Amino acid sequence: MAERVTLAVTGASGAQYAMRLLGCLVEAGVEVSFLISQAAQLVVATETEWQLPPKPQALEHYLTEQFKAAEGQIRVYGKQDWMAPVASGSGAPAAMVVCPCSTGTLSAIATGASNNLIERAADVALKERRKLILVPRETPFSSIHLENMLKLSQMGAVIMPASPGFYHKPQSIDDLIDFVVARILGQLGIEQALMPRWGE
Repeated sequence: MAERVTLAVTGASGAQYAMRLLGCLVEAGVEVSFLISQAAQLVVATETEWQLPPKPQALEHYLTEQFKAAEGQIRVYGKQDWMAPVASGSGAPAAMVVCPCSTGTLSAIATGASNNLIERAADVALKERRKLILVPRETPFSSIHLENMLKLSQMGAVIMPASPGFYHKPQSIDDLIDFVVARILGQLGIEQALMPRWGE
């Protein structure tokens, strides 16, 4: 099980996946380095009832309270905080999830742009051969998107589109969100009770 995880939230639709995943990580006792883009702040405000403070320190306090996390369990870093542990192979967690992952972020990671801390943290995960899970939420995909996903998959990243299944007979939107989050937790090796495994 990953004991430390970087969770990056970017400006694609699907902020609900990110917030549910954060809650599950906290419940599992995982230490979370939380990164969020400015575009994602707007998406969260548009799609959810969450009112996330824009400054890292205030956001860290807010998320710690909202998710009843232990002191220091959630660490929030700004987009230009190059001294953050996630910016270096010697300090970064063993796994990183970008959820949701915008196609712009996908492209930047595929080309090694590293223009902000989210892109740099993903670059570190790739170069250190650590688990990198990208959760794009876009439709349809252009050839550019597909080429970037193939390139990243060949580098070792896990491409996990936010595509919930229906074989568990979902009764609500929360059930659909939980389907995707459960699959992410499975990739991280974290036990979950959100939905049964196939055949159970």
